[in-house]
Parts: sequence; C-alpha cells; structure tokens
Amino acid sequence: MEYGAEIRSDGSVRFRIWAPSVTSMALRIEDLAEPIALQPLPGGWHETITEKARSGTRYRFALADGTLVPDPASRFQPADLHGPSEVIDPTEFKWNDSTWHNRPWSEAIVYELHVGAFTQEGTFVAAVRKLDHLVSLGVTAIEVMPVADFPGKRNWGYDGVLLYAPDSSYGRPEDFKWFIEQAHLRGLMVILDVVYNHFGPDGNFIPKYAPQVFTDHHKTPWGDAVNYDSSGSEFVREFVIHNALYWIEEFHLDGLRLDAVHAIKDDSPKHLLNELAERVRNAVGPRPVHLILENEDNRVGLLRRGEGGSPVAYTAQWNDDLHHVLHTAATLETNGYYADYKDDTEKLGRALAEGFAFQGEIMHARNSARGEPSAELPPGAFVAFIQNHDQIGNRAFGERINAIASQEAVRAIAAIYLLLPQTPMLFMGEEWGSSQPFPFFCDFEGELGELVKKGRREEFASFPEFRDQEQRERIPDPQSIETFNVAKLDWQQIEENVHSQWLDWYTRILKVRRDQIIPHVAQMGGDAGMYEVLGIGAVVVRFWNSSQDRQLMLAANLSDNTTDGFPEVSGQSVWQEGPEQIGRQMRPWSIRWSFEEIN
Repeated sequence: MEYGAEIRSDGSVRFRIWAPSVTSMALRIEDLAEPIALQPLPGGWHETITEKARSGTRYRFALADGTLVPDPASRFQPADLHGPSEVIDPTEFKWNDSTWHNRPWSEAIVYELHVGAFTQEGTFVAAVRKLDHLVSLGVTAIEVMPVADFPGKRNWGYDGVLLYAPDSSYGRPEDFKWFIEQAHLRGLMVILDVVYNHFGPDGNFIPKYAPQVFTDHHKTPWGDAVNYDSSGSEFVREFVIHNALYWIEEFHLDGLRLDAVHAIKDDSPKHLLNELAERVRNAVGPRPVHLILENEDNRVGLLRRGEGGSPVAYTAQWNDDLHHVLHTAATLETNGYYADYKDDTEKLGRALAEGFAFQGEIMHARNSARGEPSAELPPGAFVAFIQNHDQIGNRAFGERINAIASQEAVRAIAAIYLLLPQTPMLFMGEEWGSSQPFPFFCDFEGELGELVKKGRREEFASFPEFRDQEQRERIPDPQSIETFNVAKLDWQQIEENVHSQWLDWYTRILKVRRDQIIPHVAQMGGDAGMYEVLGIGAVVVRFWNSSQDRQLMLAANLSDNTTDGFPEVSGQSVWQEGPEQIGRQMRPWSIRWSFEEIN
C-alpha cells in the first residue's frame, strides 16, 4: 500500500499519511523521546523512513497542536481507536491453505456470524473451535459481520473507523488469518462484511487533517457523505478500493459483502461500486471471488451476468423482499415496512420466482418507487434468509423469529428458503432454534453513548406498543454490557431436546439441498422461475433449467386455511413440510418441493 506503515526490504519502516489540510506532521514512536518529523510531499502526503521502528513498534502521528492520532491505515490497534497503532509485518503469518482455490457460488450455503457473540469468549481463536460444527451442519460459507476497528469493546461493527485494522477485542490480525485458514482447511469459504458508506462517529480523527474525505455535496443518514466524486476524491476512492484488495489478498478472504451501498453517493462517470468490482476481479484473476451487496434500491445493473453466466460486477444481493414476504406470512406483523408485504401473495410469488418483490412500484414505507424487474437474473444472484443481524437486531427487543411465530410457520418458511434456488443464508444459532435475542449493542463513551441510548428508544415511538414513554424504557439499553451478554450464543442449548430436534432438522434439509437442489440449479440462468397465486399465502412456483428434462416445483400454503387448486401430487418428492396434500388441497402451513417431468 502507498500509505500506512510498510516494512521495507532493508528492515527500515516507511510511514506515510495523506493529510492535505496540514502543513506539518510528526511521527511519535512509543519509548522514543523525540518525535520524528514527516516530510511534506506533493499532493498532501507526509512521509518518513526510519530504522527506529520494526514489527511490533507502536506509533501515532502528531498534529501541530499536539493532538495524537492513529494511522488511518493502521493494521492493528492493540489499545483501541484512541491508542497507538502497531507496525505489522504481514509476511510473518505463514499460510497453510495453498491448495484452497475457493468454491463456486452455486455451492454457497451461507452462515452469518458476529465474532464477539458467536462464542462466550468472543474471539477469532474461540470461533475456530466451532468450525467443525458448521461443517457438520452443512454450511459452506461463513459471512463475518464487520471487524474493522470500532470504538469500545463491543459493537455490531457498522461503526468502524479504521478500515484496515481487525478490532483488538476479537484478537490480533494473525488470529483472524488463522480463523480464515482453518475455515479453508475444512472447505469453508469466508466472506467479510465491509462498510464504505460512512465512518463511525467516535474516534474518527480524519477530519482534523483530511476533511476532504467527506463532502457536503451528498447527505446520508450519518451526515456528510464519504467523498467519492468531489475534490480530493481520488485518494478516498483508492483508499477504499485498496481496502477491499487488502482483505482479499492479505487475509485470503473469498469475498466481501458491501453494507448499504444505496448510501454510497457517487456522481462520477464510473461509480465507485463499478470501479471497485472491476479492480478486485482484475487483481485476483481466475480465482473466484464473491462480491455481495446490500442495496435497498434493488438495482439490477450491478448484478448482471456476462458471457458464461459469470458476474460482471457483483455476485449476489441480500434479498430483503423475500425475507419480508416470508416474515409477514409467519408473524402477521404489519409495523413499518412490513405493511407493504402483508397478505400480498403476488409479492410472495414474485420474490420467490424472480427475486425482487418490488420492481418499480410505489413502496408506501418509502413513499417512492423501489426496485427494477429482476426475472432476467439467475436465482443465485439473490441471498435468501428468514433471519439476519438487521431483521433480528432492529426489533426493539431483538427477538428471533421462533419467539414471535409458531413452530409450524417457522419450519414452513425455513423449508422454503433453504431449498429455494436462491442462495440461502442462516443467522448464527438459527440452526438449533436459539431462544436468545440478538439486540443492538455498542460501547460509546460519554454523551454519545447517552444519545444512542435515547435515540434507540425514540426509534420505536411511532409503534403502537411503544407510544407510551414507560413502555419505551423497557427497550434494552444498547450501551449496557448485559445487552451484549444476552446476545452471546449459548451453545449448551444444543443438548436440550427441543433445540437438538431443530439442529437435526436443519442438518437433514441442508443435506437435501446439497444432494438434490444444488446439482439441479448450479447452471440455472435467468428467467428460470414462474409463479401462480392460488389464494392468500398460497402459491405454486416452478423453476426451469434448460439443460434438464424436469422442473423443480414448490407448492406452498402459508396460511391458517386449507386451500384448493394445487397440482395433483406427482413426480419425485424432495421435501414435505407440514400435512401432506389431499387431492388438490393443501392444509395450513404445508410445503412440498418436488421434481416434475416436463411434458
């Protein structure tokens, strides 16, 4: 990298920082009495090369007023954001995964986890001890919530400030590398969640020496946008693109999931997202790298396929629409955006068959049009789920779906998404029906912490059950250590009868996906799905594969009523959930997957 601390071949260390708004800076090395002046260079750069630093040296940059700031390209912050950065030699970790070349996306069965809450210890090292569980379950890919250094000892990760430094609460950079290596040795892909739409509010010193990193030309929910298209944006774009390359190349990651890209504002001729994907794919060559989006706008262009069906830019996108139609069917909830999906079986069928439920229609929760026609995309371009960190943690109490819906409803919608040609993603603990919540938690200092606590409770003021201030006071304080502790998985639950039954169910259905569904849908292209609505919550969805002489069919009744008009039972049964079909009638919460011969 052209910035940060780089150990040179002669053993010296080059320190380089982009600080265009200051005329002088100094390097402060711990245990060294005198600062080392940085030489100003053209373009806003400041640099020095010294033999007084080595791997393990702790350092900070000093501004003219004496303020000490961490390296914005720090590879490690042993004492958190407000402490010194540490010089890291990336070659010291000796990899043992040379035979690993990633897996095709068609084989992906994704498992989202938060390192701090995945185990009681909350570290990379502790997480390695659970990898065999994921292999036994049938998972093939791990999606790790953001690890970029955040303020305090606990955070969801979306308030990261130092994008290159794995948070010290999880362990050292080499611990993260070991986690990835051990996953690879077990046949597991590892995808990292990264945040390029904003920087966290606590510990962000960048505006003191490089305010050009932000622009008031665009606004986001976090304030001024990250500058990707105004004066100084050339550096910002390179900083972020190199960060993506850094994680993939230096940490051997198999892909990235980009958070809330609809909040990445860029009016450049080539949008940052297009340039980032192009640069990453050019850098890795033929090795498969999976780039995943979260995009509230549901734009199709970033997901288009090229020759042979390979992604031109991005591999897949989280399909919130599918979550919403399945969630509202199972829970009957209508608060917030759920009102746009409740009892709308057309949207249910469209989300199952085509990906996006909204394809240009007005969404009342947004008061604007949303989405684009998406049937042309292959099903694998959509990541399907019934739980994730957002959909659980953005609830007032962080309840999982098995706490708010009946077991028969949860099994029905799980049987749909786990065998759907779209790419399934589980949330940690889902496989044993964990009864623990996953509430929002953080660890901000002083006034900011109080503002977050107050703001969290005010978010729900418009919900009928929280219009009373006394009821809002029941919402967990995100700053409390107890809120974090209750989110930690209790692995002992697996030994309890009800949870072991859930785990057995998930293990069996994922085996069916591997053995029967994946071979059928691996080469499935666009316009593969078509649907028929038979009643509220009742649909038939068929998926075609031009290279096969049979179709995959889903017959689903997601309602409390028996519904008539389903096709007669025939073909090869794949999975039956709930009561079996009688004639053309399907009873409540019944799901049938089958292979049907094409006439």
